[in-house]
Amino acid sequence: MSKSLFRVKPVEPAPHVDAGEPVEGTLQGEATLKRTLTARHLVLLGIGAIIGAGIFVMTGQAAANHAGPAIMLSFVLAGLACAFAGLCYAEFSSMIPVSGSAYSYTYATLGESVAWFVGWSLVLEYLFAASAVAVGWSAYTVSLMESVAQMFGSDWKFPALLASAPVTYANGKFATTGSLFNLPAVLIVTGVGYLCYIGIRQSATANAIIVAIKVTVILALIGFGAAYVNPENWVPFIPANEGGDRFGWPGVLRAASIVFFAYIGFDAVSTAAQEAKNPQRDMPIGILGSLVVCTLLYVVVAAVLTGMLSYTELGTAKPVVTALERYPALGWLKLAVEIGAVAGLTSVILVMLMGQPRIFYAMSRDGLLPRFFGAVHPRHHTPHKATVVVAIIAAILAAFFPLGVLGDLVSMGTLLAFATVCIGVLVLRRTRPDLKRTFRVPFAPVICILGALSCLSLVGFMGWYNWLLLACWTAVGFLIYFGYGYRHSRLNPPVGAGG
Repeated sequence: MSKSLFRVKPVEPAPHVDAGEPVEGTLQGEATLKRTLTARHLVLLGIGAIIGAGIFVMTGQAAANHAGPAIMLSFVLAGLACAFAGLCYAEFSSMIPVSGSAYSYTYATLGESVAWFVGWSLVLEYLFAASAVAVGWSAYTVSLMESVAQMFGSDWKFPALLASAPVTYANGKFATTGSLFNLPAVLIVTGVGYLCYIGIRQSATANAIIVAIKVTVILALIGFGAAYVNPENWVPFIPANEGGDRFGWPGVLRAASIVFFAYIGFDAVSTAAQEAKNPQRDMPIGILGSLVVCTLLYVVVAAVLTGMLSYTELGTAKPVVTALERYPALGWLKLAVEIGAVAGLTSVILVMLMGQPRIFYAMSRDGLLPRFFGAVHPRHHTPHKATVVVAIIAAILAAFFPLGVLGDLVSMGTLLAFATVCIGVLVLRRTRPDLKRTFRVPFAPVICILGALSCLSLVGFMGWYNWLLLACWTAVGFLIYFGYGYRHSRLNPPVGAGG
């Protein structure tokens, strides 16, 4: 049994794919995912997923609780780790253009049980990411509705009972909020889930429009907000450590592990490989292009935000609006940012809810999950049943769980998946040198090792409660694997084979 736990899925050299021509054959005439996405779509999908919670939500909390103005440095460190992983993803996605992302890559290199662990970590990544971003979306939407009410002379407030989760988490402690559940978060997950159900092209088109809106708003924030930056707010750049991971270099590194949450977009790009027209060429462009653009925007926005307002006051669910509220002359920009944040966070939820069902789709096609999750809608060509399940669970999580816990869990799942992809590139270079690689990681031994070490190092700065939750999540995952996946794997020999 121990040997079969590490059985590797055979990898055949991928053909050059033309539009509408699937890499994998159909199963008894079943509908399959359709190739409709171009390089432009993929770059915009990446930007749609990356630019969102990092700027509009996570930046303020990480600065207020851990890094101070050095949140800029935290973004650089997280971006560097992501760059290493992004290069590895680019090589894999051009070589194995299927929908499973890191799960499929690990299955081809490190074996089935490790692939299951990565796939289960990706469930944690995408599912909890959609929920966490929905919580931030709720905060900005409530603020936007109240701002619009003020424009018309009304002091209307959104009902507090329906505006947040019933519990919150801060400084290592849970506390009640007095709310029942987060209604706006449930509504946005439901709406976006429906869009993902009806088609990848419709989802990609909606994402492109949303990305244009939020990038315009972010550039306006940088341009106009820079005039109100007070350099004194950057002093001290790295606040003195107050114990544990509150400030100092431990805080900078802890913040890097938190804001890593913001970079999962390029991983989401790889889940669309089986729907890309020319994945061998377009996947590296989509992954690396979106990563470079977004890292630059993150660092600059972090500088402007911490320069406009002291980092101690940014620990809210809407830090950009919190900073702008201090400057009445920027009232018009506050409204624009709220609109941009609502649009931006919508696109993040959209890409996350697109990505997770496609992970389930790949795992189902390998036999590790029931065939239910691999079903494709005959008209929409989407994994519609998996999309419905993911949307329901994400809505429940967004309704009842606080932002901090959700964000940390997402970062852990992401970092572990990225580390295994970095290792997998080196393994496949040795075991399958014959595979055509249209993109190759430069200086692979150095880049891959640095990528794995940097990702695992950031995981090490997570709190003990995150490790406990991850251990419980992993245990549940392996119960499912041994209860169903191991016995139904397509790598099992046919009944009666081998005596």
